[in-house]
Amino acid sequence: MSKIEEVKAKLEAGKAKLVPGLVQEALDEGAEVQSILQAMIDSMGVVGDKFSAGEIFVPEMLMAAKAMSKGVEVLKPLLTGDTSSSLGTCLIGTVEGDLHDIGKNLVAMMIESAGFTVIDLGVDVSADKFIEAIKANKNVTLVALSGLLTTTMPALKQSVQTIKASGLTGFKVIVGGAPISAEFAASTGADGFAPDAGSAAVKAKELVTA
Repeated sequence: MSKIEEVKAKLEAGKAKLVPGLVQEALDEGAEVQSILQAMIDSMGVVGDKFSAGEIFVPEMLMAAKAMSKGVEVLKPLLTGDTSSSLGTCLIGTVEGDLHDIGKNLVAMMIESAGFTVIDLGVDVSADKFIEAIKANKNVTLVALSGLLTTTMPALKQSVQTIKASGLTGFKVIVGGAPISAEFAASTGADGFAPDAGSAAVKAKELVTA
């Protein structure tokens, strides 16, 4: 088994203590930084699929995400030309009235690993707070809104519409969360929707590079 395959296997198993060492070993053996990063992103995609299929649950997902972030830490100094911000800045937050952050944190990790600089605004974030953050940060290319409760779906819709009506431009809006369907996402006026953390990273990249 190649070192990159080992990285993938341990990441999928959520072995956060082992992944950084294996990443370093893969580098020492001459593996390309981007190849290792891509392998880890692929692994998180597998984890995301398993999570969506109900084969694994939030604790396993979080362990894999932690392993991913530990692996990315090793690669960060080597990502040429600071690829970590090559796709611009992503602002992410859970909408007003919602205090859930596990899903949001996973998505933030995944989006960061896809090549964005992520600014996490936390939970219970009002539309005005999102707008302030867009104005305060340079090169915002993506705004990600999370909602985990059916009761906060109206707040999610309201936030998207307020951000869209703000007159600010140059970024895409993506939404997601347990009760959010593609149909509901479309009704909010968002540019994109992702059912889970793995696909959020893929969708995020698609939206800003399209």
